Amino acid sequence: MAKPEFWKNSKRYFDLKSYWRNLFGCNVHKLSIDAGFTCPNRDGYVATGGCIYCDGRGSKLRQMGELPSVAAQIRTGKKYYSGKASKFIAYFQTFTNTYAPAVQLQALYDEALGEPDVIGLSIGTRPDCLAPETISLLKKYSENYHIWVELGLQSVHDKTLQFINRGHNFQQFRDAVHALAGSKLNICVHIIIGLPGESDNDVLRTAVILAALPINGIKIHSLLALEGTTLGDMYKNGSIPMISKEKYVALTADVLEVLPPAMVIQRLTADGYRDIFLAPSWAGSKLDVLNSINRELERRDSWQGIYYHRDK
Repeated sequence: MAKPEFWKNSKRYFDLKSYWRNLFGCNVHKLSIDAGFTCPNRDGYVATGGCIYCDGRGSKLRQMGELPSVAAQIRTGKKYYSGKASKFIAYFQTFTNTYAPAVQLQALYDEALGEPDVIGLSIGTRPDCLAPETISLLKKYSENYHIWVELGLQSVHDKTLQFINRGHNFQQFRDAVHALAGSKLNICVHIIIGLPGESDNDVLRTAVILAALPINGIKIHSLLALEGTTLGDMYKNGSIPMISKEKYVALTADVLEVLPPAMVIQRLTADGYRDIFLAPSWAGSKLDVLNSINRELERRDSWQGIYYHRDK
């Protein structure tokens, strides 16, 4: 399989920046927003305590006191990134951003889209927090705006989802994807490499299964141990290992190879808050991790989608 011709970058995967430049002809930047949502996996509706890797503090902005309005957050972000982008996506990032009645969601989304040069929304949520009226609202927005729905999943394996206390199973994710699909909405899935108890084959199986679903984008990152989390306690008492950089890089390359070549790679690494970050130490340097992934693909003479099979 030849390297896809539509790639207009020097990378061996289809990154988000290139995707937006190809689509809009300019640089587009996400502006992170904390709209004050909580999570049903923390407040008792689904469960309490949240996922084992979540510290529950929310954004840094939330930790500073009363949250500014959505519009005010966007204006501040635009000032900071005005020299780097001309169009913006309002990224409702903190906790579960569809966890409210549709009328309340509409007011927040409208506030964001009312700001100049905001051309769309990216909405982080859970697959079990998409009521039919919310999906209808999002589909309506997608007729006139660039809309992404980001679904936290982490793994297709129910044993893993139960261990990390996700509060939903894979079938609920699959149902959410099919409910969102068939419209102009873009769907992004989040996965974690290095989850306790998962083999290399488990990780690859997650990628292959997701590759067969109507998903437009993916975010990949390693498991992070943070102070004040259940996972952080497990790490400190030595009950779980953390993935090495070499293994993470190799598995990420394996995953990229089986994903569709047109799937947008929104993220390949992440780090935690510096003040509570525990491990793995190598995850603190995003650029080094990204460069290492690129070098691994070059070493293999490989790229995203080289082993993708549409019929699987």
